[in-house]
Amino acid sequence: MSKLYLVPTPIGNLEDITFRAIKVLKEVDYILAEDTRTSGKLLKHFDISTPMQSHHMHNEHKTVENIVKRIQAGETFALISDAGTPAISDPGFLLTRACIQNGVEVECLPGATAFVPALVNSGLPNDKFVFEGFLPVKKGRQTRLKLLAEESRTMIFYESPHKLLKTLANFVEYFGEDRQISVSRELTKMFEETKRGSVKGVLSYYTEKPAKGEIVIIVEGKN
Repeated sequence: MSKLYLVPTPIGNLEDITFRAIKVLKEVDYILAEDTRTSGKLLKHFDISTPMQSHHMHNEHKTVENIVKRIQAGETFALISDAGTPAISDPGFLLTRACIQNGVEVECLPGATAFVPALVNSGLPNDKFVFEGFLPVKKGRQTRLKLLAEESRTMIFYESPHKLLKTLANFVEYFGEDRQISVSRELTKMFEETKRGSVKGVLSYYTEKPAKGEIVIIVEGKN
């Protein structure tokens, strides 16, 4: 039966891909990839020769309708992002919604997502949490931070290395310097690191030792 598969890919360590994910990627008619060059390395490693098409944030508005029609006509697609689970701070939501609205079956495989190991490894409460992803860069940033200052659940953020110090400084300003946080970077990779402590202490650490790689920040909720 034709459908759309959402297939998680490793966030670093290639051994984290599942047997089922490899099977699906080999059996579908086409793979929709955020970056075909990046995904090409993954597919080559696992000897997957399925044709790829580009599907990213800059073209997904234009391609969604055509993909839905092709699935309805009998083709099967798998959507992958550069790393992790599609639609989690990556393209995927628009296509998933369009498929559902048009009666096309969607199946999401379980697999790698960066925030889950970062949250569990943080030592902060994970019975209730809120995923914020990337904070607004400019417009709406202060408003969002003011609102989150009152959030009682553990908060999860994604951040790039060159914006980490700015974001941590914002946390000092809005959450207080003693709020407990955990910063994980390069998850599953050779230089994986998790730094835990107060916002002030972690900011001091990364001021002296600039961070590299993709970053997940876990922030304690307001007590």
